[in-house]
Amino acid sequence: MLITHDTRCALDAVVDLVNSAPDADAADGLADVDALRTFVDQHNFSDVGTLTERDLAAVRAARTRFTEVFATHDARTAAKLINELLAGAGTTPQLTDHDGFDWHVHYFAPGASVADHMAADCGMALAFFVVAGEQERLRRCAAPDCRNAFVDLSRNRSRRYCDSRTCGNRLHVAAYRARRKEATG
Repeated sequence: MLITHDTRCALDAVVDLVNSAPDADAADGLADVDALRTFVDQHNFSDVGTLTERDLAAVRAARTRFTEVFATHDARTAAKLINELLAGAGTTPQLTDHDGFDWHVHYFAPGASVADHMAADCGMALAFFVVAGEQERLRRCAAPDCRNAFVDLSRNRSRRYCDSRTCGNRLHVAAYRARRKEATG
């Protein structure tokens, strides 16, 4: 599956967006408008003006829908959720070559809100996976104490952890120690 630069950027953004949701172990990564501004800047979302509480609420709502996409294993359900995000965003594909990047497609309408911008670009990135029959690559970490979302871009679709250096290594070390303990009786 060919993944263009802008699609990869959108995938990174949607994964970070989903992982910013609060849970039992972590506070909301989008706690306020300043955190949203930081997120927008880190992910180089272009054409975003002044952010407001209304933008924050809309991005959190989009985050909830994207979280549902990562939670489903059914392509039809994922397609329905993505279609709703795209329709709500007023998707308007346009070719552009800004900021030193070669020609690429923006899916958001000019002047769109940041939530619509995210819904359009990130929704289209996820849509490409559903269309290609690769939805199973949209995953949650297999570590029992981590439920981070990630996109498995490995050749053989074998990635199980959001980060092999942390979650994967921690579980492998624990398994090794358990085997050693069992062997020594």
